[in-house]
Amino acid sequence: MDKGFIKIRKAILTDAKGIAKVHVDSWKTTYANIVPDEYLNKLSYESREQMWTNAIPYGGVYVAENNEGLIVGFSKGGKERSGNYKGYDGELYAIYILKEYQGRGIGTALVKPVIDELKGMGLTSMVVLVLEENTSRKFYELLGGKRIDTVEVEIGGKKLSELVYGWNDIRNIF
Repeated sequence: MDKGFIKIRKAILTDAKGIAKVHVDSWKTTYANIVPDEYLNKLSYESREQMWTNAIPYGGVYVAENNEGLIVGFSKGGKERSGNYKGYDGELYAIYILKEYQGRGIGTALVKPVIDELKGMGLTSMVVLVLEENTSRKFYELLGGKRIDTVEVEIGGKKLSELVYGWNDIRNIF
């Protein structure tokens, strides 16, 4: 399998199936030994595909595809959802990349269009929430994110800590 060329583009409705596959598969590799197995084993491509079919028309969703046109990663962003972080108006909702494609700059390439979209909406700052035990949180630190909060979440009956990273000015990230 050639992992050379990766194309980043705005998601279209027919991408829902590919996004769902990346979503479920990356949850299973990223959150193994963090999120209860019982929860991970119940994740289904079908339910995630329905979720993405509903989400894509609202915009803010981007995909990374390889030479064969296979979706290997995705990102989604928009307005900050919680209202808890004064001075932060945008949010990177999700970014997932298949394990075998991680560490190759795809994450950075997927964050760029989300930031461009946020700027296009007149937003200048951003937050992202990431599970504390997720080692990819270092990615956000490398992008200049500063820890601004820790919140507790429950996934599959297990209490976990989520770190909130913030960027005061997204115009300076890239």
